[in-house]
Amino acid sequence: MPLKLIPSILSPDLLFILASMGHGDEIVLADAHFPTSSICRAGPREVRADGLLIPPLLEAVLTLLPLDTYVSKPVALMDRVPADREKNLPVPIWDTYKDIVTKAENQTVGIEMVERFSFYERAKKAFAVVHTGETAQYGNIILKKGVAL
Repeated sequence: MPLKLIPSILSPDLLFILASMGHGDEIVLADAHFPTSSICRAGPREVRADGLLIPPLLEAVLTLLPLDTYVSKPVALMDRVPADREKNLPVPIWDTYKDIVTKAENQTVGIEMVERFSFYERAKKAFAVVHTGETAQYGNIILKKGVAL
């Protein structure tokens, strides 16, 4: 039976990760195409959430995870590669994420755009990478944990 007030989409392993993270630690919610296992060989804990889409998972995570208020941009998204930027490729998932974060925090939150390979390097330093079934292009997101007040 699920615990009260804990979203059932959050696995016991992911709950343990969220509780183990400290202030300033980062967690990556990675799409289905992200090289999670390769990135996690460098240190982050790998959490499998295959089949889950990031928007409902993000909503659930943000019910428990406070974002860092001591940095201007506690959320990071993988930016489009130059060819996709030149084509002005739309990335509707970004608006979805912005809406979810704004609703969870009751305010606009700074979001950093990170170049693809820089995103991979940053992910290698994350506390954990959650591999999902998200298939939206540029669906990867990093959250920096803050302090619950």
